[in-house]
Amino acid sequence: MAEPILSFDQVTILQEGVPTLQNVSFQLNPGDFAYLVGKSGSGKSTLFRAIFSELPIEIGMASVAGFNLNQIQKKEVPFLRRKLGFVFQDFQLLTDRNVEKNLSFVLEATGHTNKAEINTKIEEVLAKVGMSNAIHKKIHKLSGGEQQRISIARALLNNPVLILADEPTGHLDPEVSKEILMLFKELNQQGTTLLIASHDYSTIRQFPGRYFKCENNTIQEIAGV
Repeated sequence: MAEPILSFDQVTILQEGVPTLQNVSFQLNPGDFAYLVGKSGSGKSTLFRAIFSELPIEIGMASVAGFNLNQIQKKEVPFLRRKLGFVFQDFQLLTDRNVEKNLSFVLEATGHTNKAEINTKIEEVLAKVGMSNAIHKKIHKLSGGEQQRISIARALLNNPVLILADEPTGHLDPEVSKEILMLFKELNQQGTTLLIASHDYSTIRQFPGRYFKCENNTIQEIAGV
């Protein structure tokens, strides 16, 4: 059986000495399509920050994408993050640049120098999210749903083993939210593992997966929402 992409075993996450999440134990396996649900302030963002090593793991054992989060050194963190893709609620795109420049910026920042390879990669990810025709469009000319598709393309650039999406439909209307979840499901069927934080229950019920609930300072797997 394949190694888990993410494994937390009795993890407690401290912020300024105060436990924010306690006794967290769960695993994500290659190909999982999972949701993280819970009220605002319940610890969803805390978990994400721990996964990409912004918050240290001092109690319990945790690993992500082959990295031991208990022992990870500062110089290793960029290599961990290259194995992860991030999709944000507010897109976090560079609005003064076009789509191509947004994506090439990420590739160049993560060490890619071959222009032909950069162009090929950009074309590949835009095709995956159905935005090939937008390559030369300025970000501010795109709708919210289109901007989120570009942010998903950006998350795919370095062939991540896991995509973390933090409330990716939070600023989108119900129909567009459904399109974004449908896109995530298609990417998952192509082999991408996803963990999506959301409280958009009406949309996520249409695209079932595994469900983990942040509640009472811990995380438990639940049957549904």
